[in-house]
Amino acid sequence: MIEVNKNYNESNLETMAKMPDNFIDLTVTSPPYDNLRKYKGYSFDFENIAKELFRVTKQGGVVVWVVGDATIKGSESGTSFRQALFFKEIGFNLHDTMIYQKKSCYAHDPRNKRYKAMFEYMFIFSKGKPKTYNEIKDVPNIHAGKVLKGTKGRDKNGNKRKLKEQVISDFQARSNIWIVPSSERSEHPAIFPEQLANDHIISWSNENDLIYDPFMGSGTVAKMSILNNRNWIGSEISSEYCNIIEERIKKALGEKRKEKDLQVGTLFGDEM
Repeated sequence: MIEVNKNYNESNLETMAKMPDNFIDLTVTSPPYDNLRKYKGYSFDFENIAKELFRVTKQGGVVVWVVGDATIKGSESGTSFRQALFFKEIGFNLHDTMIYQKKSCYAHDPRNKRYKAMFEYMFIFSKGKPKTYNEIKDVPNIHAGKVLKGTKGRDKNGNKRKLKEQVISDFQARSNIWIVPSSERSEHPAIFPEQLANDHIISWSNENDLIYDPFMGSGTVAKMSILNNRNWIGSEISSEYCNIIEERIKKALGEKRKEKDLQVGTLFGDEM
């Protein structure tokens, strides 16, 4: 049996081999792609990883796959699209193609004769219909406070249907393009932005669900799972990066303990 709330210093295929079928609620990950960065010389077997992810994902579970393409000899590789199509071939639904827009990026070089690269793809794969969707509503609504009324469509007799009057809320749901601040500095070459991991964990899982990151890297998914009361499992083949992960996990657990102590103090303070 595999232990939860643990990072495994091994290949993700070794970790998933320990998992039973239909085990994981949500996978959130960003694999190394197109040799854009060197990850201690390690490579990965994409197709077998994708197949194993399908096996271990629960019915209704989701895989968030954040990836981009290198530009080689003036042409983008298209690796991200090939991977997305392979996920579909093995049984996943391509539930949504989202965009992670970066607030900052590398300096623009007009000699490349292309516009500044500002985003990566966030493919949302689901095993059947997603069982969990907690919509994030944080976009200010320009019509907030106004009363929504009027008509919409007609009934079978041709009469206009009246809308039920309601006050428009302060915020509306965001789109599938997320603008996310840059990640903090780290010894890892491509640390996953905390806000990005946090928002996907909130969107596609509930408390006590099990979250997996097959490319744990610096431990961001583990940290945000802890802070959001989710269970987690990670795989990271580099022992050096595992040291970074352990330090971030300790800090996250410390934050949770402080949060609980504060809640207890507030509770007893109210009773006094």
